[in-house]
Amino acid sequence: MIRNYCKTALRSLNRNRGYTLTNVLGLTLGIACKVFIFSLVKYHLSVDAFHAKKNRIYRIVTENRLEQTVYSPGGPPPLGRAFREDYTFGEKVARIYVKRERLISLPHSSDNQKFLEEDGVAFAEPDFFHILDFPLVKGDKNTVLTNPNTALITERVAKKYFGDTDPMGKIIRLDNKLNFRIDGILRDLPENTDRRQEIYLSYGNLKDYNPWAGNDNNWLSYADELQSFVLLKPGVLPATVNQAFHDFSSKYYDGNYVKEWRFRLQPLSDIHFNPDFDGKITKQSLWALSLIAVFLIITASVNFVNLATAQALNRAKEIGIRKTLGSFRKQLFWQFMVETALIVFIAIVLAFMVLYWALPLLRSVFEVPVMSIFFYDYYLLIFLPLLFLLITFLSGAYPGLVLAGFQPVLALKGKISERHTGGFSLRRGLVVTQFTISQLLIIGTLVIAHQINFTRQTDMGFTKDAIVTLPLPTSDKSTVSTLRSEFSRLAGVERVSFCTQAPASESGNSFEIVYDTRTEKENYDVVFKGGDEQYLSTFGLELLAGRNLHSSDTVREYLINETLAKKLGVSNDGVIGKNAIINDTKGTIVGVVKDFHNQSFHTGIDPLCITTQGDWYNRIAVKINPSNLRRTLEAIAPVWKVTFPNHVYEYDFLDDQIARFYEQDYRILRLVQTFAGIAIIIGCLGLYGLVSFMITQKTKEVGVRKVLGASIRNILWLYGREFVRLLLIAFLIATPVAWWIMNSWLENFVYRINIGAGIFIMAIAITLVIAMLTVGYRSLKAALMNPVKSLKTE
Repeated sequence: MIRNYCKTALRSLNRNRGYTLTNVLGLTLGIACKVFIFSLVKYHLSVDAFHAKKNRIYRIVTENRLEQTVYSPGGPPPLGRAFREDYTFGEKVARIYVKRERLISLPHSSDNQKFLEEDGVAFAEPDFFHILDFPLVKGDKNTVLTNPNTALITERVAKKYFGDTDPMGKIIRLDNKLNFRIDGILRDLPENTDRRQEIYLSYGNLKDYNPWAGNDNNWLSYADELQSFVLLKPGVLPATVNQAFHDFSSKYYDGNYVKEWRFRLQPLSDIHFNPDFDGKITKQSLWALSLIAVFLIITASVNFVNLATAQALNRAKEIGIRKTLGSFRKQLFWQFMVETALIVFIAIVLAFMVLYWALPLLRSVFEVPVMSIFFYDYYLLIFLPLLFLLITFLSGAYPGLVLAGFQPVLALKGKISERHTGGFSLRRGLVVTQFTISQLLIIGTLVIAHQINFTRQTDMGFTKDAIVTLPLPTSDKSTVSTLRSEFSRLAGVERVSFCTQAPASESGNSFEIVYDTRTEKENYDVVFKGGDEQYLSTFGLELLAGRNLHSSDTVREYLINETLAKKLGVSNDGVIGKNAIINDTKGTIVGVVKDFHNQSFHTGIDPLCITTQGDWYNRIAVKINPSNLRRTLEAIAPVWKVTFPNHVYEYDFLDDQIARFYEQDYRILRLVQTFAGIAIIIGCLGLYGLVSFMITQKTKEVGVRKVLGASIRNILWLYGREFVRLLLIAFLIATPVAWWIMNSWLENFVYRINIGAGIFIMAIAITLVIAMLTVGYRSLKAALMNPVKSLKTE
């Protein structure tokens, strides 16, 4: 029986090739998107889920409760040590300090090879590898990093540095300062971990590299990079530990600091998803992606139902003959289900072929490490049969019941009409469903694109075009002076400034402020930026009151922004000449600069100060004449390399740095754009199916109208008006839903666009144009048909 079903199904599909091809194409696109989203969501859910004791692994995070609570995934330098010594909750406790974009050199190599590690290095206490599972392929897990000046590197890094030579015992040098002996080799990191550092150094050397981070008495400052991980003992509840942290704050802080400093445990499973603590993506975003995948599958299945029911009239006589010859309704139903299953199976195979071909492009465009070979994913091997059954049922059940229900007498007489196939109202509802989904995705794409354009085009309060930043390996005064002179001589260089950061940066330093004669510190921190006397002119910052900074490291002067002056409750002119203690250093406020965005538009403008502090400078900002950009960059390189021969030359455009603020938003835009395009394609296939059904039903009517004098335009409108009505209904349904969803998304931005009527008008216009092109082709073909031939149609 099954063999007969399959043979008959293949014949039927081959006989109706257009119908088969349209269905296969729609389902292939829907399934490909569903599988990709499945892999994407599964990847994010699997991040750091491979650790054997994951349910007992936590990170100690900091909440600094000032005027607005500031969240940090790190903490003060002594936090982990104090927790380990004061409490018995932890089976293992380890601190880790991450420093990104570090220079690694091989001092014993013949040419002193140098490598710039973008993910940087991590100073880690030995117990870190007893908490998280990063296995060693060489070395002793119980002794690694216990001795000073020792290091662990991954197999990949070992291959890059030393080729096929055994790396054990070799020496690497960090930032031309400290030497480390390789004491162990780690297995290459899995893709599904947020811990991307491939070089681990002994924590005992941290005080030599960064005295602040290695100071175990410093409780009044913290850094995101300095984190503490805990493996709780079996049976210890996180709530018990969090309660104990209240006493912890009382022990190490006095006065108001007790209320301000709070610590708590963050589960390992929450780290990847919590935006307050630098999570990569929210679980709400994963739910949204999953919902889009469901929508696309529904859209593809709706297509199938539309086309199948339209095709049903053409198969009426076939069904009538089968029933006359003794076929039961159940047999006819399963015959159609087998046809559906064959189409779905072909679509799944084609979807995998598309994904396999497109995988490198998907990985690069969407910047996600989805699995290279889907077939090796056993979760997918479970998911696919379920998806196959679901789509087969959604697509085939209703049309199968309709076909099997035809009365043989009516079918043989050709009396099967629209009402016997479920009625045109059903297909109207299906098309409305399809285009409601398409409208949602189109409106979402337009809103996200407008917001990203807003972030690009809105004045941030400083100049960002044609400014490059270079690393400054040393802040030695004579070197800085020489470099400034050399750069300034170059044609095309307009300004040169030495600083800690550009006006807008992803990270920074914040400190307490005590203003003038006030005895208490303010209930907020001040963002601290180091910059020389050329900082304002290089970045085009506007001075509203007072004067610019003088070139001095001995006399402390501060420039503050408008926001800080307002928070202090003083006018721009009234604050000039007043003293302030920032970072425990007393200085004089000499000027007020106009507010500028010091971070992305996701956050507000912080109170901040700018001061000259040469020993902190680590970047060179160079303003270049745009007309000479390429030649000037070529001229800068040899000057920098001669000055710093032991370092790796690199530069970064400021506007590229700012664009990286919105990397996650760009990814979301690319995803939604792609899925919106696919939804439109699938929807157009559905429209084509529906207009085909209408033309089949109205062939004689069109012939009569043409004989009575109807023009081609009248015939086209006969078909087009129906679809315009359906699309407008879909638009009315989608608009309030899309407005609510996108307003919720925009709440992630402090500075954002308003969703105006223009976006919705654009969305419906795009949909109407695409739909009319789809309907117009098939309608025009029908309108041009010879009316004599139309009137003869049975």
